[in-house]
Amino acid sequence: MSDEALKTPPHSAEAERGVLGAILLDSETGDDSRVLDICQSRGIVPESFFLPRHRKLYETLIAMSAAGLPIDPVTLNDRLRALGRLDEVGGVQAIQSLVDGTPTSAHAEYWIDILRQKHLLRMLIGKCSETISRCYDETQSGNADVLLGEAERSILDIGGTASVQTEWKNAVDSTLRHIENMFSRGAGAMDGLPTGFKYLDEKLLGLKPAEMIVIAARPSVGKTSLAMNIAECVATGQDINGIPFKTDSKPTHHPVLIFSLEMDTLSLAKRMICGRARVSTWRIARDLMSRDEKSAASERLFKAAGELKGVPLYIDDASGLDIADLRARARRMKKTHGIELIVIDYLQLCSCREMARQGRQIEVSRISGQIKAMAKELKIPVIVLSQLSRANEKRGDKDEIPKLSDLRDSGAIEQDADVVMLLRRPFMVRATRDNPESENLAIVDVAKHRNGEVGDVKMEFLRDFTRFGDRDPRLDSENAAKPEQDPVQEPPPDTMPRYVDNPFI
Repeated sequence: MSDEALKTPPHSAEAERGVLGAILLDSETGDDSRVLDICQSRGIVPESFFLPRHRKLYETLIAMSAAGLPIDPVTLNDRLRALGRLDEVGGVQAIQSLVDGTPTSAHAEYWIDILRQKHLLRMLIGKCSETISRCYDETQSGNADVLLGEAERSILDIGGTASVQTEWKNAVDSTLRHIENMFSRGAGAMDGLPTGFKYLDEKLLGLKPAEMIVIAARPSVGKTSLAMNIAECVATGQDINGIPFKTDSKPTHHPVLIFSLEMDTLSLAKRMICGRARVSTWRIARDLMSRDEKSAASERLFKAAGELKGVPLYIDDASGLDIADLRARARRMKKTHGIELIVIDYLQLCSCREMARQGRQIEVSRISGQIKAMAKELKIPVIVLSQLSRANEKRGDKDEIPKLSDLRDSGAIEQDADVVMLLRRPFMVRATRDNPESENLAIVDVAKHRNGEVGDVKMEFLRDFTRFGDRDPRLDSENAAKPEQDPVQEPPPDTMPRYVDNPFI
C-alpha cells in the first residue's frame, strides 16, 4: 500500500468539537440557533464533519432545529436516546464533555471556517482520486478532452457547494443604480451588448449577461448568417453599417467565441469577409464577374479582411462536442481572453455522453440546461442556434409561421431560454414566393423575452452576400396604408433585381 493511501484525510477534531459545543452553549445565552444559522449560511453539512460521531450529532441538531425543538444538552440526550443513537455518539458523558470543553461560543465562526476548509480539502482529494481512477480505466479514458472537461467542472463545482447569498439591501441598491443609469442614458439605452441591428436592439435592448438567446429556424433560412452577423458586429464594435457602438467607457472590441459544430473555420471566415465586402461568393465560384468587377471586388475584399484581421474573434470548429467539454473550453477562453459573447452553431449537434442512452429528448434537455448554466456561470450572453421541426408546414397556415412549440427535440429549450427568436423568410414560403416585396424580407419573431417585449422585427436579407440589414418599419407601414389599386404590369427586370438561390446560405 502506498504512503498516500495511509495518510489520514485532512480534519480537525478540535474544531469539530468546538462547533458542536458552541451550538449547545447557545442555549445558555438565550439564542439557541445563532451558531447553527452561521453553520448553514457557510454551507456546513453533516459531511463537513470527519468523525462519524460528530457527523451524527450535527445531523440530529439540524433535524431538531427543523422540527422547532429547543437545542440544549438535555433535549439532545433525549432525542438521541429516542432514536437509538446515544451510544453511537459516546453517551451522555461525550455530549457533556463537548459543553465542558468549549468555554465560549464567541470563536464559533473561526472554528466553522476551519471545518469548511478541511472539508474542501477532503472533497478536492476525492475528486482528484476519482479523476485518476477514470484516467486508468480503459473503458472511460478514450476521450481525454471529455475527461479533462469533466474533471475541471467537478473541481470548480466544489467551490459552488457553499451557499452564495446576496444581501437584499445590496441587491436593491445595485438595481436602483442600474435604473438611474438607464434614465441618464435616455431612450433606447442598452442593458447589454448591442446586436448591431437598430430595430432588433430596440426590441431586445441588447444581449444581456447570463442570458441564453435562442435563434431558431428551418434549414437554409439564414440563422447561421444572422448569428455570424451579430458576432461580427460585437467583435468589431460596429453596427451592421460600420458605425461604432455608443458605449460607456467600454473597449471598442468585444471578444466573441464561436463554437461552429457544423461549418469549419475557413468557411465561416470566407462568409464573413465576403459579406462585409458585399461580394457574392457564388458569383466568384462560378466566375460570373467581369474584369472590372473582379478588380473592384478584390479591393473591397482586402479592405474587409484588414478590418476583420485584428478583431478578437475566436472559432472552435470541433464537431460533435460533448457539452461538458464545450463548457470547459468556454470557461478557459473566458479566463484567458475575457470572452463577452458565445455563439453555438448549433444545439442539436452537441452531445451529452451522460444522457446519450436516455433518449434524444432527455439528452437535448440536459444540453439546454447546461448551456443556460454556462451563461449564468460565466455571466455573459450565449447565443445558441436551434432547428425547428416541420410542424409549421403541416398546420395548414399559408404563411407557415413557426411557433415556440416547433422547437425541435425538446420543450426544455423553450423553458431554459431567456430569449427565443424565430426566423422566417416569406420568400421561401410557396404562398408568398411571387410577392416582389418579400424578395429580401426576413422576419425575426421575438416569441419569448423574459425581461422585455415580444413581437416581429422586419429585416433585410441579401442572399447574394448572406448578410442581414436593417429594414425601416415605416416603409412597410406606408405600403400597408396605400389604397388598393388596379393591378399593374410587372416592373421591368432591371428595376426589380432577382437573386438566384445562394447555395452558401
